Amino acid sequence: MSVEIHPTAIVAKGAELADGVSVGPFCIVGERVKIGPDTRLKSHVVVEGSTTIGARNEIHAFAVLGGPPQHTAYKGEDTRLEIGDDNIIREHATMNIGTVAGGGLTKVGSKGLYMIESHVGHDCVVGDNVILIKQATLGGHCLLGDFVIVGGLAAVHQFTRVGPHAMIGGLAAVVKDVIPYGSVWGNHAHLEGLNLVGLKRRGFSRETINTLRAAYRLLFADEGTFQERLEDTARTFADSPEVMEIINFIRADASRPLCLPEREV
Repeated sequence: MSVEIHPTAIVAKGAELADGVSVGPFCIVGERVKIGPDTRLKSHVVVEGSTTIGARNEIHAFAVLGGPPQHTAYKGEDTRLEIGDDNIIREHATMNIGTVAGGGLTKVGSKGLYMIESHVGHDCVVGDNVILIKQATLGGHCLLGDFVIVGGLAAVHQFTRVGPHAMIGGLAAVVKDVIPYGSVWGNHAHLEGLNLVGLKRRGFSRETINTLRAAYRLLFADEGTFQERLEDTARTFADSPEVMEIINFIRADASRPLCLPEREV
């Protein structure tokens, strides 16, 4: 297979384009860019910096990938952006390279959908099957697990963790960590419950969902201290990998506090 480059596109010497890559009108591809097989740049796409893009990605007009971090400490260091396979990156979406202080790498997984004007900040690590709805924004150093959905116009504060299968409602301002399978809403966001719709869509069994609901009620009940409830939940549901994923997420060292319910569960 050959590479297709529109006559109006600019592809720098040194860029590496695999078989089947298509570079559309008025695109700009930098000299340190690597693009995997069958990836398509529609038109007016800018890919710069030390950016590696995997296979079969579809990148739409005016997306900018690999731009410098929006951070005053960045002084032009050769940091990186890595994007996986089979993503759809829509118009005006932006993904920045990392910073030296943050490890030098922004990493985006595979099979994601990044809608219009969504943003992945420097040093973020984003899992697979993630959806950022229109104008959703990730500050620097955010960690998103697999199957996370971030609603339209929602913003996730820098250094915040969002566990796998969590749902963030539209317009939410997320300044605290979100447990796996959780659903949060509001400004500032609070935990509303579990992401039951997402769990059902992804084929989690009724038994698993009921176990998660029981664990959630125990973990966020009014009785005792939170630490006591955490240990009770860990003992009671030790055989559930999904519940233990929540427990381990909470126990892990974190720079942000935990997003909690506003009311009784």
